[in-house]
Amino acid sequence: MRIAIASDHRGFQIKAKILAQLTELGHEGVDFGPVSDESVDYPDYGAKVAAAVSNAAFDRGILICGTGMGMCIVANKFKGVRAASCHDDVTAEMSRRHNDANIMCLSADLLGERLAARMVELWLSTEFDGGRHARRLDKIRSYETD
Repeated sequence: MRIAIASDHRGFQIKAKILAQLTELGHEGVDFGPVSDESVDYPDYGAKVAAAVSNAAFDRGILICGTGMGMCIVANKFKGVRAASCHDDVTAEMSRRHNDANIMCLSADLLGERLAARMVELWLSTEFDGGRHARRLDKIRSYETD
């Protein structure tokens, strides 16, 4: 899978670890920035990844900021993006099973490295259940505007 990944300054360190993990898991992770831990505005980086997923240049995306919530808000402004702020194994798994989330948003401040790594692996390996959930996603798509 091709996975776009970005962070703000608070998520810079964990982003590097997740990029290495993606390679280990056999995925292509592409870093959308930033290139250092100097202060940046998270919407700039969240928008880059969300646009790349929205236009199908990448299969999925991972965004990291202090809480994960800011990046999630930005990403969900893009057509076709279903970003989920995940904070444990259950939210990581269910965001895929029930919501077919294509962007995972993580908290750099609230998650430990091992938990984040486990969540990423679970999120990447979990398939969408379809069925009644597909019907609901169709309704969500009908609300999107250009």
